[in-house]
Amino acid sequence: MVRVLTILAYLVCTLGFSQNEQLFDEATALYNQGEYTKAADNYLKILSNGEHSAELYFNLGNTYYKLNKIAPSIYYYEKALLLKPNDQDVKNNLAYAQNMTLDAIEPLPQTTISKMYNRLTAYLSFDQWAYVAVGFMMLFVCCYIAFYYFTFSSQKRIAFISSFIFLLMTVLAAILAYLQFSKFESEQPAIVFSEEVGIKSEPNNRSQAIFNLHAGTKVNVLEELNDWKKIEIADGTTGWIPSEDIKILKDF
Repeated sequence: MVRVLTILAYLVCTLGFSQNEQLFDEATALYNQGEYTKAADNYLKILSNGEHSAELYFNLGNTYYKLNKIAPSIYYYEKALLLKPNDQDVKNNLAYAQNMTLDAIEPLPQTTISKMYNRLTAYLSFDQWAYVAVGFMMLFVCCYIAFYYFTFSSQKRIAFISSFIFLLMTVLAAILAYLQFSKFESEQPAIVFSEEVGIKSEPNNRSQAIFNLHAGTKVNVLEELNDWKKIEIADGTTGWIPSEDIKILKDF
């Protein structure tokens, strides 16, 4: 019985993968033919089937950009970057889409050390840094074993030094994975989808609008109260926005 269930599960997974692959190929063909709305529908069907990938989000971003829908375009580019933070094609296309937004927000200034730290930790996602740590650990073990099997002192010296270096790299990659994961958990980015929305000083419609935001602007959600979310923009300004006016990026 267990074997039958295993076979059935395998067949269902295989069928689902084949269906998603067919939808992806059809969507790509439609995109190349200029049928951007139909292409987007196919890509969204893949998402509804539970498939998530940087390539899928990137293609959705491109499709919505062609449809001149800037907020969805930025939304999917940003989701692609969450999975592949160092993908240059995604970064370039995201920059083009961001140039179409109305809000010009100057980010808070950073020190040189802070810029270097952010660039280093963001070079890979936290799971990619974890894989790097595992890879260096395997190299450390290989060199450590080789140290005991080598006969000549020069070989032992090289194996010992190499194992020590790989151990340090393992620790460094593990630390970067932890720091990136902590940052990932602490931040809750979102994209504004309303064409224009007033950001309130308090979570109610009676309070004063302190500034306006437009479609495509990226914000960070700090807290939530009823149907309102407190957000922070790049320059450090905070306020409250109706939950329906933004879409959270980390909704995988």
